[in-house]
Amino acid sequence: MSLREQLRGVVGFPITPFQKDLSLDLAALESNVIEMIKYPFCSLVAAGGTGEIYSMTPSENVEVVRRTVAVVNGKMPVMGGVGFNTPIACQMAREMEKAGADALLVMPPYYTNAPTQGLLEYYAAVGRSCGIPLAIYSRDWAVFTPDMVARLCEMTPTLQIWKDGQGDGRKYQRIMAKVGDRLAWIGGLGDDCAAVYFAIGVQGYTSSISNTHPKLSLAIAAAGLNRDFVTLNSLLAKYVQPLFRLRDHKKGYEVSVMKKMMDLIGQHGGPVRPPLEDVTDAEIPAILELVELYKDFA
Repeated sequence: MSLREQLRGVVGFPITPFQKDLSLDLAALESNVIEMIKYPFCSLVAAGGTGEIYSMTPSENVEVVRRTVAVVNGKMPVMGGVGFNTPIACQMAREMEKAGADALLVMPPYYTNAPTQGLLEYYAAVGRSCGIPLAIYSRDWAVFTPDMVARLCEMTPTLQIWKDGQGDGRKYQRIMAKVGDRLAWIGGLGDDCAAVYFAIGVQGYTSSISNTHPKLSLAIAAAGLNRDFVTLNSLLAKYVQPLFRLRDHKKGYEVSVMKKMMDLIGQHGGPVRPPLEDVTDAEIPAILELVELYKDFA
């Protein structure tokens, strides 16, 4: 199967562990990935947003991908996150291809007010720089119309995957209708948006909960793919919404809370790098309550 066809279910998003001095903890990364690949994710994304791509140097990102690929050892596709600006993203793309990545998740460029053609050319340049498939992450200021996505498909033959991070179900459905099965459609804003994404027909979603409780992520995807929205909404209400209310306490907590939860259940989370902030001691009891709740999926 092509990568586009394989991406059905849960795309796991491993965090990047750091040591107390905020240096990379590659041994901890390998340990976490060993645990994740025990579960049938359709792919892993190394050095993505949950993996703190922007807190690392380009070479650190490449090394995270290299180590992840080595541990996964072909069990599932590995995507590497690239971004920053056009020259850096293209360099990272070439190096991640050499490191064994199966595809690239292209983050938005640094410039927040890019004109349309310049934005499209950024992604097309990354596509020309290497020979592996691209997944585009439409998040923050990288907002696309259906016509823009169709144009980008023409400009970038290696574009295979679209990861939405806008959460606008109406617009995403219009994009999907415009482009059809040319791309794999992935829900990417968060576990809490799974019902909206599966309702409009995505084939998979990206999950930060995959780091701590893979069985819950897989149950959410199974319900969504089977269009069992009674079960899906029940899972979201009981398990996911309490987590996301906590994550809403502060910007960046989508990473910080997951890392602290990992530490509390005996995995390797570690601190976040600035400008993100670690959770406060006052918030740890609420995370422990979630850990107790999630024992249903331990």
